[in-house]
Amino acid sequence: MQAVVLAGGYATRMWPVTRHRPKMLLPVGDTTVIDTILEELEADDRIEGVYVSTNERFAGDFESHVAETGLEKPQLSIEDTTGEDEKFGVIGALAQLVDREGIADEDLLVIAGDNLISFDVAEFIDFFERKGTAALAAYDVGSREKAKSYGLVDLDGDRVVDFQEKPDNPPSTLVSIACYAFPAESVRFAEYLDDGNNPDEPGWFIQWLVEHSDVHAFTFDGAWFDIGTPESYLEAVAWALDGNSIVDDSATVEHSDIGANVHVMAEATVRNADLDHSLVFPGATVEDSTVRNSIIDSEATIRDLDLSGALIGSHSRISNGE
Repeated sequence: MQAVVLAGGYATRMWPVTRHRPKMLLPVGDTTVIDTILEELEADDRIEGVYVSTNERFAGDFESHVAETGLEKPQLSIEDTTGEDEKFGVIGALAQLVDREGIADEDLLVIAGDNLISFDVAEFIDFFERKGTAALAAYDVGSREKAKSYGLVDLDGDRVVDFQEKPDNPPSTLVSIACYAFPAESVRFAEYLDDGNNPDEPGWFIQWLVEHSDVHAFTFDGAWFDIGTPESYLEAVAWALDGNSIVDDSATVEHSDIGANVHVMAEATVRNADLDHSLVFPGATVEDSTVRNSIIDSEATIRDLDLSGALIGSHSRISNGE
């Protein structure tokens, strides 16, 4: 079985924090968004190869990061794009990857690199092997408003009988989370595209596949975070830290109150400040300020401010009165 980790997005909803870095490499506790997935795939003997599907702009970031992890399976498979307006769409990129890497005749696991999930990927592969059909992971988001943003799953037992991508009026709250497994005969991306179907979201392919073959759903409880906004990123960090906080050994923290779910990173400086549910990236400075539910990017400086729900871009300098 081969695995593809989707990491080709530009995360424009999280700019400026992700303007010059891939969101999959953002820190979540003592790891990154993508590392848990890569480590689980590395440990599973059923996975022969792991292709990190990314774009030309961030290829160097992923290449360096994978080298630092020391993992043996991951290798980059690079889309020929450098901006959002050039993207092929997820299914378009998958079709190209399968052809480029010569893996059309193998079982395929596809998982979004910005998924933070509470189940082990090995459990999902076990389910896929038991069913012998295409499979997806499904989660109850508990809100019909949230469900509008995802692929809605309708089940008979654990067999998918209907799938609606981003419905306007979802009848339930069980959604697909961009974790899929396909037997070789279901790796039909080229056929799907040749029929003139939507190349963008994988849910459109699943909706088509349900009409052509059996698909089963692996449902799970616990936690799932689709990290696509600053709010969802901070929620994922809070879940990972579980009320605790991390202060890097090289950071300077003086006369400050570090509250819950705070991460102060390498070489950052925090003086006379109150922090809660926030991240201070490497080299940033926070002085004489109160910061809640905010992200202060690398080398930024803020002084004498009261911030809530803020994104401060790298190298910004902001103080009261400026």
